[in-house]
Amino acid sequence: MEKSEHKPARQKQDTPGALANFPYDRMTVERFRAAFPRARWSDERRSWFVPGKTAARRVDRWLAREAELLAIHGDSKGRDAYSFDPISSPYLEVAEDLRIRTPYSKTILRELHEIPWASWDDELRAWRVPFRSYEELRRRWPTIEEAAKCSEPEERKRRREAEKDSEAQRATRLRYAERRRQRYPLSAEDLPPMGRPVATEQYGGVVFTDVSGEVAEPPVMAAFYPHATRTDIDYVWGTWCSATLTELIRTWPARREAGEMEHSRGWWRPTLGELRIARRNARIIERRRRNRRLSPMS
Repeated sequence: MEKSEHKPARQKQDTPGALANFPYDRMTVERFRAAFPRARWSDERRSWFVPGKTAARRVDRWLAREAELLAIHGDSKGRDAYSFDPISSPYLEVAEDLRIRTPYSKTILRELHEIPWASWDDELRAWRVPFRSYEELRRRWPTIEEAAKCSEPEERKRRREAEKDSEAQRATRLRYAERRRQRYPLSAEDLPPMGRPVATEQYGGVVFTDVSGEVAEPPVMAAFYPHATRTDIDYVWGTWCSATLTELIRTWPARREAGEMEHSRGWWRPTLGELRIARRNARIIERRRRNRRLSPMS
């Protein structure tokens, strides 16, 4: 906030007082000058300086009153906007503020967290949005309502029934079954280091523990392992397990990203960025395991 018509305040370093800083608005400045006639603008600090031993307390009270006035004014404008263009939805209740109750959805949480002053009320089991945030809520409402409808128990059940015997669902079950076998086709001429974390296309950071020598079947490789397509290479099954957090922390990152050759063989040394993602995922998995062990219901 710049006030060229006021001379900069020159206070001694030991002068008692407090700084007041707020967005520039002519009416706000007039109210501030009326409340603090001895205040002076400081170009050096880009703030108003209020002298006095009790200045800090008085400035805090004034700023709190101003915030309350702004909130009242914003709520009044929001109520007018709602009256002019209301949201009609079973998920929205209007009281002294706007209250939103929906089925659980990550999309809805993400949208509500972006709305200023929106907060969760545990007692009401609802999100509360003040009218001053109505315009932002109105802008995000189509996404919120669509996600709520898709998250209804009946809709979730209908989708599960529709997908139960679909081709995509069958393919997903086959992929999960293959993953549980914890095998991976490796070039017999270019094997990964045993016992050290490496990155893979399908399973992320893993540690290979053994190579059986059993030749991998072409139909299985074609269905689940796109990297194993070369006909001039013999592929054998390697046994893997997910890399632990300790193993990932001890792993030195590669200096460069994997090239075409590394991706085509199906494994490579992870970069620092890949290690960070793998470490975060491993930390989450270990925390879940620890919580399950500590849970009295386990």
